Amino acid sequence: MNTNHLTIRDASLEDLADIVRIYNSTIEGRMVTADTEPVTTASRKGWFYEHSADFRPLWVLENGSGICGWLSFQSFYGRPAYNATAEVSIYVDEAFRGQGIGRFLMEHAIDASPKLGLKTLLGFIFGHNDPSLHLFRKFGFVNWAHLPGVAELDGIERDLIILGKRVG
Repeated sequence: MNTNHLTIRDASLEDLADIVRIYNSTIEGRMVTADTEPVTTASRKGWFYEHSADFRPLWVLENGSGICGWLSFQSFYGRPAYNATAEVSIYVDEAFRGQGIGRFLMEHAIDASPKLGLKTLLGFIFGHNDPSLHLFRKFGFVNWAHLPGVAELDGIERDLIILGKRVG
């Protein structure tokens, strides 16, 4: 993939509608998120403000014609002793899936982790989400936990896999 035309930057509040649009596009497939109904931009404002450029960034990826993906770092467990650990979430616009956007975002996340004070990255991924599991494993994430049947989507119990990687 040619990445010369891609730009990663901190998300602004004006980007939230695109972030939510991309997020909502994953709900129907029942592979990426435990949300079962679309979320609203208004309902995600609190989540947006939990991010900061120097601690838990929320980045958007632009390709010259708009936002084609985003990545967020989320605090793990919310206690100070875990500040060096963050969950990574990557979402890619439907039109750009399978084109290396996820790899590009993951490389950037891993490279930026030391500057963010992160030593451990986690991914919380449904056991049936092969594309995401493959992406994380390609970057050296390994299974740290398997939680069988902890989610139910449309009457089907789904496993949650927690993948981890030491980065610092």
